[in-house]
Amino acid sequence: MGRHRSRLRILVGILKDKSSILKSFLISPAKPKLRLAILRATSHAAASPPSDRSISGVLSLGGHGSRRTAGTCIESLMDRLHATKSAYVAIKCLFTVHAVLTKGSFILKDQLSVYPASGGRNSLNLSKFRDGSDPESWELSSWVRWYAAVIEQNLAVSRTLGRFLSAAAAGGGGKEEAILEKGNGDLITEVGILVDFAQLVCEAPNSLQLQKNDLVYEVVKSVGEDYRLVQREILIRVGEFRDRKLRSLSFGELTRLVGELRRLEGCRERLSLLFVIGKRNDALWEAVAETVKEISEAVMEKDEMKRLVPAATAVRLGNWMPAAARTGSIELGRVEAARSGSTNGGGSIDWL
Repeated sequence: MGRHRSRLRILVGILKDKSSILKSFLISPAKPKLRLAILRATSHAAASPPSDRSISGVLSLGGHGSRRTAGTCIESLMDRLHATKSAYVAIKCLFTVHAVLTKGSFILKDQLSVYPASGGRNSLNLSKFRDGSDPESWELSSWVRWYAAVIEQNLAVSRTLGRFLSAAAAGGGGKEEAILEKGNGDLITEVGILVDFAQLVCEAPNSLQLQKNDLVYEVVKSVGEDYRLVQREILIRVGEFRDRKLRSLSFGELTRLVGELRRLEGCRERLSLLFVIGKRNDALWEAVAETVKEISEAVMEKDEMKRLVPAATAVRLGNWMPAAARTGSIELGRVEAARSGSTNGGGSIDWL
């Protein structure tokens, strides 16, 4: 029964694809090649990920023309994403959107970053996506929601860093030099948004589809490449804080930073199950653990100083007070105590 429903779903999907192709020629004859390329990359037909050729077709037709052409490409891709009720089509659309972020031209990425024109964080708006056509599609829907959230967080990271996350793969010292010019507060904010990405990755569905579904496997693989870049960005910033001498940070800055790093440590086990990244993975966790330890020591020192300073100030004020004034104040205390009858038998005063 399940196999029959799956075959029926595929057949209906093929008919829908053919209908969409015809509609694209009738509605927008000026850009038929672009819309056809998007339909090929996001077809109902196969449960496998879009081919490199189909992805390259979308990126080439949409990203090597005018800004208007790039805008049309993103709008058409989003229309396809939001119109479909198929989990397979939706996740292929997201895979193509992700390819724009990682491999697309700057003009194409720029058009994606400002979509929708009205703004907002939840630009893909798939948090309620459900495909109940069969059990497999229902399960795949959870991957659609997660993948959409990861891509949205990728865009949020890019806005905070002031450049696309994929640009980190190009290397170069210019980016690291720019970090040197940033204040502590800005760097902590950047660490926080990067840790948000790692936490979101940890929320990947616990599903056997990761092992048996090629499409899901490629999705997780592509997210893993983003996470590798996030690791690098966090490691650079942790190293910069250590170079600045952690004890030079204010108490509030230390508290914020250690909070973000402890959030990251809480992701370690889940991330290790999802990805195996090698030496950089070990380097990050070692640096984070050492930094948390140093921050904890610095916070304890600053906390101790906070307690000692008022006491030391009181002692200095007491020593600074003229002898006559100190004597006068003591005598006044004795007079007040005598009036209230609070002196002890030995003549000493109970200052409590």
